[in-house]
This record gives sequence, C-alpha cells and structure tokens, in this order.
Amino acid sequence: MTPVTAQIPADWPATEERARAVQDGLRARVVLDETGPPPGTGTVTGVDVAYDDERDVVAAAAVTLDAATLAVLAEATAVGRISFPYVPGLLAFREIPTVLAALDALPCPPGLVVCDGYGRAHPRRFGLASHLGVLTGLPTIGVAKNPFTFAHDDPDAARGSTSPLLDGAEEVGRAVRTREAVKPVFVSVGHRVSLENACAHTLALAPGFRLPETTRRADALCRAALRAAAYPA
Repeated sequence: MTPVTAQIPADWPATEERARAVQDGLRARVVLDETGPPPGTGTVTGVDVAYDDERDVVAAAAVTLDAATLAVLAEATAVGRISFPYVPGLLAFREIPTVLAALDALPCPPGLVVCDGYGRAHPRRFGLASHLGVLTGLPTIGVAKNPFTFAHDDPDAARGSTSPLLDGAEEVGRAVRTREAVKPVFVSVGHRVSLENACAHTLALAPGFRLPETTRRADALCRAALRAAAYPA
C-alpha cells in the first residue's frame, strides 16, 4: 500500500494561543443530541497515528471494517510532516491533517469513526474525536487507553461493566470493561453519537481483546507506514 502525502493547511495554527482559539470556535459545533448508527450496522473506521519526532514525520492509518462481521473492507495510509509541537490538550493539531488525508484516501464511506484518544473526555471538551467529527461531519467516538486527568471508580470485573469518567460532578465519558478482569478502556463522545451508543459500539468492536478491532488494526498499519516512510532526517 502506497501512502498518500498529507499537506499542512496554510492557515494551520502555529501557536498555542491560536490553537486554543480554534478549539473554542469549533467546540460550539459539536452535535450531542444524536444517537448515532446502531452497533453492528454499516461500516466503522478506526484511525490512529504514529510519530517519528527525530525525522519530523507522522503517519496515519484509516481501516474500515464491516460493523457486523468486523471484516476489513478498506485500508488507507498517509504520511506527512508533524503539524504542531507536542502540547498536552492540543494533540489533535499534530494529527488532524494526516488523519484527514488517510480518511480521504479510503475508497468507501467510513461510517462511524473510532479514534484512539478522546472526545468530550478532554480538559477543554474537544479532543481528537470531537475535532475530527466537526471537520468531517462524521459520527465519531474516542476510545482511549487511559483516563487522562479524570477520576473514575473501577468497573465491576465482568465484561460490559462501566463506571462514569468524571470531571468533578460532570460525566465526560465512561470506563468500559471490554474483557473480564482486564483494565478498562475509556470511552467518550466525539460528535453525533450518544455516550450509551459509544459504549455499545466499543463492546461490539472488542469481542476478544481489550482494544477495539478498529484501533488494533489501525495501530499496526500506521506503525508499518511510519517505518516505511522515506522522509529524511
């Protein structure tokens, strides 16, 4: 598979101040009153990103699955320059241009998009899943490996158990046990999906492993694309 080349938009934020202003403007466009597609229907696409900061290279992958069977329908990768410095809370600005390029290279509609990261479970309530959803109009959710800075009780040991992910009294996501007695994942709404549905999708996409199949496959693909990237140091 030959990756497409991602370009950094000419108006892409270059400073923390500008990036936070963009977040503030786009956050108002997040749609929170839609349920989203039912689990097991249509297509679902995982996106993930890998970096080589020494070479200034980022690789993104998009992997589309049949939501009912979890069979792979399409894959695409993109490689580009890193578009923003590392700043906690602003990671989407490092990832979005290359992720968009990978999504655009898919030969079929992505359906629901599952990000390896956060949506509402973000200090500014606008993580990668929300940012990507607003820019594309697609339903998106975030499924993260850790809870960022938010508090939660440990869910019961049984698969499917959940507990609220809390910022004070506000529920910003849920810890979801995808395998019995295995560390949970942390699910949050991105755009055009309810939290209940986001959790149901996560369980449907993780029949045998802790992480959703979308994330597992996109992670392997973007790492391979990064290793093969020809950008010089």
